[in-house]
Amino acid sequence: MTAHSPRPLLILIAGPYRSGTGDDPALMAANLTRLEEAAWPIFRRGHVPMIGEWVALPVLASAGADVFSPLAADVLYPTAERLLQHCDAVLRLPGASSGADEDVRIARERGIPVYMDVEQIPALGG
Repeated sequence: MTAHSPRPLLILIAGPYRSGTGDDPALMAANLTRLEEAAWPIFRRGHVPMIGEWVALPVLASAGADVFSPLAADVLYPTAERLLQHCDAVLRLPGASSGADEDVRIARERGIPVYMDVEQIPALGG
């Protein structure tokens, strides 16, 4: 990239993870897979995909906890909020999710673009 080329965006993928699963680990894993399926299209458009659980789950594990632990409330949403201090955009996937809705609210409050479809994300040349 030259000094005048646009830089890749760090894009937070927001959507259901725990919501609507009844805390069923298989359903949560399926939701994470769905979030991760958006990573390649974002990368292919020249950007860097990010999912809050990619950060929060190892943080919880290193604290000896998991998403069912009381500590999860102090890690899951705060991780996304901290990530949004570094992200350039949010991709909001379909599905009910209070956490993803909060990500969108914070992004809009901070003037960060929110995309509802990966096709809305501008592709970088090259």
